[in-house]
Amino acid sequence: MCEPFRKQLATDSIRRQIQAYPEAWICYFYSMRESPQNCALSEHRGRDMTNKSTWLAFVLTVSALVGFAGNSVLARMALGARAIDAYSFTAIRLASGALALLLLNSWRTPSRFLAHGSWRGAALLVLYAVPFSFAYVRLNTGTGALLLFTAVQLTMIGSALRSGERPGRLEWLGFAGAVGGVVYLIFPGLTSPNPMGAALMIGAGMAWGAYSIIGKAAGDPGLVTAGNFQRAALLVVPAALLTWPWLSLSFRGILLAAASGALASGLGYTAWYAALKHLRVTQAALVQLTVPAIAASGGVAFLDETITIRLILSSVVILGSVLFAIMSSIRSAVDR
Repeated sequence: MCEPFRKQLATDSIRRQIQAYPEAWICYFYSMRESPQNCALSEHRGRDMTNKSTWLAFVLTVSALVGFAGNSVLARMALGARAIDAYSFTAIRLASGALALLLLNSWRTPSRFLAHGSWRGAALLVLYAVPFSFAYVRLNTGTGALLLFTAVQLTMIGSALRSGERPGRLEWLGFAGAVGGVVYLIFPGLTSPNPMGAALMIGAGMAWGAYSIIGKAAGDPGLVTAGNFQRAALLVVPAALLTWPWLSLSFRGILLAAASGALASGLGYTAWYAALKHLRVTQAALVQLTVPAIAASGGVAFLDETITIRLILSSVVILGSVLFAIMSSIRSAVDR
């Protein structure tokens, strides 16, 4: 394959070829030295690096999606059972996430408080987390999930189309299948939504979509996420302290909120920002459609919910459609 690359990279298709085959630039570099042995060796190394990058992207993406689903399960356990009020849950979630990431990063690479991240990222994080918690107590799970993920998809895909991404027909088909699977999964729980709850959940979805979009251009995922959480905690926690006498807290609720912040949010969002480096915006939007199915499976495991044929069928449709769309995207990139 090295010789064809040597010819193709001398044409106007250089950029397309390098995008399709990341090892191509290595082959091209060595071809300038007229050494077939070096070119073959570099091509092999390039393929090995590409395979490792693909597996890393897969592990990071799955870890992030499990974290998102974990947030949903923990929120249901805490807010659904009225073990804690919505604002306290959010404040503890952000504060525990900030503390966990601060400790983790101080061990990995010492840095100053607020040295990374941005106030824009923190604001979007707050605009997602606070409305999400308040909407959660006003909407049933199915309606809330549909509103949230509809807002996320419209925000991210709209941004991707404006920036020039053009998914192929097969990718749109996979996307439609995944959306259909989500609707089928949550359909029995759909009801006419509370207007305030609906507005809050749509706002949360738009904020999360924007937070994901800016993550593609962020720096070190661990440091940036830590900085965003630190700033978000500064925005939210003081108000919780001032209204302490009126808050509704329990030991169980505090533990669930802390677990949501330190594990599902802190580590999950770090994995997500790392995964975004390997995903197009449309792909990042698409894979999030698997979260309702993962969260429903978590409900079976941790909330004693019943496993149903609907859950099994919808999970197969969602996961199969997402895989179909991703594979179609990869195939179209290679064929260009």
